[in-house]
Amino acid sequence: MSNIQTPWSSTEFRARLYSLENSYWDGHPFHRRLHEGLLDKEHLRLWAANRWYYQRCLPQKDAAIIANCPLPEVRRHWLSRIVYHDGDGAGSGGIEKWLRLAEAVGLDRDEVLSERFVLPGVRFAVDAYLDFARRRPWLEAVASGLTELFSPDLLAYRLGRMREHYPWITEDGFAYFTARIDVVAAEGRSLLDLVVQHAGTRAQQDACVTALTFKCAVLQGILDSLDYHTGGSA
Repeated sequence: MSNIQTPWSSTEFRARLYSLENSYWDGHPFHRRLHEGLLDKEHLRLWAANRWYYQRCLPQKDAAIIANCPLPEVRRHWLSRIVYHDGDGAGSGGIEKWLRLAEAVGLDRDEVLSERFVLPGVRFAVDAYLDFARRRPWLEAVASGLTELFSPDLLAYRLGRMREHYPWITEDGFAYFTARIDVVAAEGRSLLDLVVQHAGTRAQQDACVTALTFKCAVLQGILDSLDYHTGGSA
């Protein structure tokens, strides 16, 4: 008697992935404090410096996906994600925009690059995510990035709340958010289509759901550490 389970339909698989939205970090206590204007300047600086460490790992994660993927059409498609973060030249890209936010909240760029403010819990979570992408099959690493499906509303909400509660941050400091809002919804849909297309067995589908669950836990872990070190409840 076979123990192989029948794959979910495309509709059911998509629903299983979307069901993890409640595990996303949008409602985390630290984010609520950020959006309610309850963080002081030092707290904002710690957040920016630690979130930069996460941003820094993203092109490395994407490079790991390319290295592990045997499909040239996927590799060609994925190159644009590395360029998005690293830019196509000095002074461009998503990481550069995040550094400008760090400067706008009062951090020195070299301090951020030195990683001196990165908390142990944040480093552990981010490094675990990068290690996951390097060691797991490319499809699972791709699926872990489906948190993009949950982020468009959060980005727009955060931008409005930060403009309201932290008016001393210059508008240039928000360039990461304004640029990301324009592309993240389409990227999330494209990512979902790719995962659904290539997860042809139930085992692959289950692994993709597990990967997305893991990524949500990584994001929660990042904020747990920040919340603890800024006087929150986590």
